[in-house]
Amino acid sequence: MFALLRGKWSDASMRLRLIGVTCGLASLMLVPVLLTCVLVGLMMGDQGSDVRGFWVAIFLSVAIGIPAWQARGTLDDGSRVRDREAVAAVALAWPAVVLIGAIPFWFGPTFVGPFEEGWALGAVHAWFESMSGFTTTGASVIDPTTSPICASASDCIWAQPRSILLWRSSTQWLGGMGIVMLSLFFLSGVLGGGMVLARSELTGPTLTRIAPRLLHTGQYLWGIYGALTLIEMLLLWFFSPMGLFDAVNHALTTMPTGGFGTRDAGISHFNSPAAERILILFMFLAGVNFALLYWLIVRRKLGEVVGNGEFRTYVAILTLAVGVITAALIGFGHEKEEAFRHGFFQVVSIGTSTGFASADFSLWPSLATLILLMLMIVGASAGSTGGGLKVMRIRLLGKVAYRELIHIGEPRRVLPVKEGDEVIEESTLLTIIGMVGWWLAIFITSVILLGFFEFDESLETIVSLVASSLGNTGPALGNYGPTSTWSSLSPLTLILTSLLMWGGRLELLTVLLIFRMRTWKVLRAGKIDEAGSKILARFSRIMGSFRRQSKK
Repeated sequence: MFALLRGKWSDASMRLRLIGVTCGLASLMLVPVLLTCVLVGLMMGDQGSDVRGFWVAIFLSVAIGIPAWQARGTLDDGSRVRDREAVAAVALAWPAVVLIGAIPFWFGPTFVGPFEEGWALGAVHAWFESMSGFTTTGASVIDPTTSPICASASDCIWAQPRSILLWRSSTQWLGGMGIVMLSLFFLSGVLGGGMVLARSELTGPTLTRIAPRLLHTGQYLWGIYGALTLIEMLLLWFFSPMGLFDAVNHALTTMPTGGFGTRDAGISHFNSPAAERILILFMFLAGVNFALLYWLIVRRKLGEVVGNGEFRTYVAILTLAVGVITAALIGFGHEKEEAFRHGFFQVVSIGTSTGFASADFSLWPSLATLILLMLMIVGASAGSTGGGLKVMRIRLLGKVAYRELIHIGEPRRVLPVKEGDEVIEESTLLTIIGMVGWWLAIFITSVILLGFFEFDESLETIVSLVASSLGNTGPALGNYGPTSTWSSLSPLTLILTSLLMWGGRLELLTVLLIFRMRTWKVLRAGKIDEAGSKILARFSRIMGSFRRQSKK
């Protein structure tokens, strides 16, 4: 990265420098948060050894970020961010940020450090915890078998330094809206194509420009995100058994649909219907397209939200799932009130890929766990912080399937696929089908690989591990449910699932394109081949199509 930020460069290497600048600025954005965690930790009793990893992370962030900040002004003012560069910049910025984010865990007391026996496994655990945080997955490997500080602790997570707990939560809050979204504001004034960077990172088919300038769009999005986080924190603090520290951490992990908590038992530790109701509300809001939240909160146009087809489908899926799971739990012997309470909470939690747990749902009847597994796959709305395939894609795939069924009986009939009043272009539908095809291919391949890596695990466990990782959900089923960590998985499995989290968070295509060798040949040559041009053209068309839909 340093090589990309110094010396003279040709047009092709200048474009590579853009990637280095983006990665460096994203790393620099971590410094204020790291410093805040250190300050809060020391104020709450952390020792110097507890925060030493933060100083290493801050030093590396500054060492990478300052040259990037200085180099941002040397980029060509007349250039625009090309699709291939946006894909590479966003995809590579995330591992860079995750590596820095892992240092406080590895150099601190959470995992076995770099100067102790077993340091390599400690590094894997730190990488996994950081990736799970930034991708808002919420799976953890912190337990007495991996964390030296938990040797005599009754609650391993609560035994961690307060700076570490706050950092875990902060990684999810930063990852929810996107750490690159912060850094690209500084690029948007230099480059005209910053919107491509944003679309490459945010979940769902597109980012809707809700203001004329990217900077203003980002301000609205982060403003809504931050305001809802603050409101939730205050409600949890005043109207639930949570103290201020617990309330802050849970608010930081709810809006990004992350799921990290402060106790081993998760939300069930508090056993508070009031806390659960507050979390349900904000998890639900986090699973809604943020463009709709803008229309509701800023523009106060409720009709724009209620009339949105994806929103209605999102609500219908959650409502149906609550009904089925509540009935299944009642049939399994639960009291009606308890069945509805836990069924409602877990449907919203898993359906939005948050992953909080008010009960051990891995012990529920098969029908209930099957519904939860399907919710992991479907996920929340496009443009939300939730994971999964997204409700919009499921809607459009259903419409394509229905159209093809009609064509069998009426081959001459022209039946366009519409979303609202807009006709969806065939190229857009093909891109969605291709993305879902890749998702299924990676899902099946990963299940097979995990079958080799975890030979003794059941099919239910392996399938749910892959679904949870790709959907950025966190808890799985079987042996890795909400009351268990993933610490007993092999290092190969932890690395594979962390890569699945990375791919799931960036919607697969962004990550897959950087593994295509032609992408790097194009970047080096400063030109793009015809096949790559067609792929990126389709990618751009689907972004524009969904943007127009959201505006309506």
